[in-house]
Amino acid sequence: ASPTAVLSVLFLIVAALTNVLTNNATAVLFTPIAVNVASGLGTDVFPFALAVAFGASCSFATPIGYQTNLLVMGAGHYQFRDFVTAGLPLVLIVWAAFSLFVPWYYDVP
Repeated sequence: ASPTAVLSVLFLIVAALTNVLTNNATAVLFTPIAVNVASGLGTDVFPFALAVAFGASCSFATPIGYQTNLLVMGAGHYQFRDFVTAGLPLVLIVWAAFSLFVPWYYDVP
């Protein structure tokens, strides 16, 4: 696959796991993976590190992804599905913006 496609898939994987794990754990887990993938593809490491950073910040789709989500869930009487219905489209918007602009800006082939 092209480095742009791999970069986009890496972002999606990190964004999906950050909603189950914490964002710090996801970033620590995937940074070495992203560096190895970029080195294996022979491309710049920085866009792949950005994929991990931005992907790990996309903890919108579940209340367990970030501790503030749990605080808001209790106080606002939200349910799990409320986070999914509001957060999943936001994750997809951030993914689409990342997949369009980062490869263009950093000239990822």
